[in-house]
Amino acid sequence: MLVLSRKPGEQVVIGDGITLTVVEVRGGRVRLAFDAPAQVGIRRAELACRPSEPLDADPNGKPA
Repeated sequence: MLVLSRKPGEQVVIGDGITLTVVEVRGGRVRLAFDAPAQVGIRRAELACRPSEPLDADPNGKPA
């Protein structure tokens, strides 16, 4: 595991084409922005264990 200190506006580049930017640090919260190719899925850890749903699915889970 790599641990870094970053200030707002600073970035971390991951592999080819993935950039993480620190947007804001306020109190105990950090806002991050991820820029990645469309084929790269980015999910919060608590949602990562759920099955992937198509991005164009309607709220009832049916493909559009």
